[in-house]
Amino acid sequence: MKIETLWVLLLLFWCLVALFSCQSRAGEPSILTHSPEIVISVKDQKLALINEGHVSHIYPVSTSRFGTGDRPGSYATPLGKLVVRTKIGRGCHLGTVFKGRSPTGEVIPPNAPGRDPIVSRILWLDGQENQNRHAFARCIYIHGTPQENLLGKPMSYGCIRMRSKDVAALADTLPIGISVTIVEDHIPKMPPPHKRLLASVL
Repeated sequence: MKIETLWVLLLLFWCLVALFSCQSRAGEPSILTHSPEIVISVKDQKLALINEGHVSHIYPVSTSRFGTGDRPGSYATPLGKLVVRTKIGRGCHLGTVFKGRSPTGEVIPPNAPGRDPIVSRILWLDGQENQNRHAFARCIYIHGTPQENLLGKPMSYGCIRMRSKDVAALADTLPIGISVTIVEDHIPKMPPPHKRLLASVL
């Protein structure tokens, strides 16, 4: 009788383990897993890609020359939490010109004189807060620019501009739905992974 009870308990234990495993594979969050996210600093004019809770890459960008905000017609860059709602341009050559989010067939090199189109890739942002609720309707993107020599300065009309090779690297590897946070201040300092792990244990 005792042996049968032991086997029943073991069977229940393994059923619970299997159930948890299935939930994890189905997309349930895990306390040990950090999804990649993007943080954009208006003050630094930089975009940080954060993986597993630490900054893995930093890229120069340009936010709006008209400052920050979300009012329609303001050409300002919205602040707060957003997500990438859709991605456009996968497979296109770097420097491919887009008009109305469709490739025109024209390809231009970086710093082509007199040109300021959207190029290479488009990550269309959707606001998740009241302060950026108009972002999707305003067509606020992270996108490539041919004016790469002007990155590091606020030069856009509301979007976040990047080098073609940088925005392609993001668009071709990161998932739709990735979190994007735009802040006015500096990119937050993050301790090295081993120090964060020690702090969580303590």
